[in-house]
Amino acid sequence: MSEEFLINFTPQETRVALMQQGVVQELHIERTASCGIVGNVYLGRVVRVLPGMQSAFIDIGLERTAFLHVADIWEQRPGNGEGGQTAQASQGNQGNNGVRPIERILYEGQNLLVQVLKDPLGSKGARLTTQMSIAGRLLVFLPQECHIGISQRIDGEAERELLRARIQSLLQSGETGGFIARTMAESASDAELASDITYLRRLWGEIGSRAKDAKAPLLLHHDLDLAQRVLRDLVTPETSRVTIDSRENFQKLSTFASEYMPQVAGVLEHYTGERPLFDLHGVEDEIQKALARRVELKSGGYLIFDQTEAMTTIDVNTGGFVGLKNFDDTIFKTNLEAAQTIARQLRLRNLGGIVIADFIDMENEGHKAAVLAELNKALSRDRTRISVNGFTALGLVEMTRKRTRESLAHVLCEPCPTCSGRGEVKTARTVCYEILRELLREARQFDAREYRVLAASAVTDLFLDEESQALAMLSDFIGKPVSLQAEAGYGQEQYDIVLM
Repeated sequence: MSEEFLINFTPQETRVALMQQGVVQELHIERTASCGIVGNVYLGRVVRVLPGMQSAFIDIGLERTAFLHVADIWEQRPGNGEGGQTAQASQGNQGNNGVRPIERILYEGQNLLVQVLKDPLGSKGARLTTQMSIAGRLLVFLPQECHIGISQRIDGEAERELLRARIQSLLQSGETGGFIARTMAESASDAELASDITYLRRLWGEIGSRAKDAKAPLLLHHDLDLAQRVLRDLVTPETSRVTIDSRENFQKLSTFASEYMPQVAGVLEHYTGERPLFDLHGVEDEIQKALARRVELKSGGYLIFDQTEAMTTIDVNTGGFVGLKNFDDTIFKTNLEAAQTIARQLRLRNLGGIVIADFIDMENEGHKAAVLAELNKALSRDRTRISVNGFTALGLVEMTRKRTRESLAHVLCEPCPTCSGRGEVKTARTVCYEILRELLREARQFDAREYRVLAASAVTDLFLDEESQALAMLSDFIGKPVSLQAEAGYGQEQYDIVLM
């Protein structure tokens, strides 16, 4: 299926949309203010070694020092045919006796080549490793290793061994370093594999050159930005066009493609129209729809998406669809359309983890099998690993989708400050009754001259109308006047009681 990428640049963020047959299938967003550093290579300086924790703090030039555990330290080990290993691997193979304590490996003030494993989070600094890995389009280069690994997504032992032999034949005698073949390497030609090997070795050589005589802390290699990663990882022979709406970035990407992946350079195009690129192709509308809880189906049915920390649930409903005479066929057609829409929405919203789809109940086993087959067919176009377990005894379809990045909703949204993410607020009447109970508690503790209630207008209006008698009765009971003051800035659940 022919596909097209749209890349929208602004100084604040980069947005990428994958289009297939004119319909948005995937969205990728990277913001300048929150750009990750995973994969970056630094020349760091050891600030402190902690023998009790078997870890060290490394200054890599960020606001907080980064963290390096002994399990993430690569060391050359005698007699190891692979040329070296991390302490973690050594522990698994040799036990604790095969691992040197961190105080015998590192010392304060030492310069160290490190790579970021995890971004800083909250008060914690970045997590580091000294085992380098540089990703290319087809291969991942492991400069400290000498073996050739194959992606687990490439099935079949024969295919794996054939690919391993092809890569081995392209390596020059005497060259060091190992490689891991990525999924795209399976269909790549020998020339493409050789080009990736050359690119990765040259990149590692440049990192080594910058590290010589450099003063720590120093950033030696910044992982590719979103647009470059799209060219490296997502553009395939089926990609007909990559449209870029920034002249400056079009020139940068053209130079990058010409130097490292010439087969991609021919599909790059610069968009010069006056209308915004995402507006022209309807991407902005799709982004708004992808943030909504309800998704309409063309047949008149609809889906309800609920994303929680534990899982994502999808409920399928017929809605107003009564187009077929046979009710079973109506359900079947709705479920078939829902299967296609679910697969697209999972990609568009980038939902990961456990996903439960509640299709409309079907008695016909043939219909169930057809819906499941349609779902698997639609999901097969997803680049992310998905496992579908079929229908459960309750008629639910269980599946898992690997988490590769934050979901679209988590990138663009935050919990509602009014309901704290619950998705609903207390009714005005509920808040009224809470205020009455709070007034009674306050009256028992404090001897005020008057009590003033500050609340949202919906709450004060209810006190002045239907609940006026309840407020008057409470005022008589406590023997003190109660006044009301509507606050335009208050949410419906928010109120204060002021002692006068």
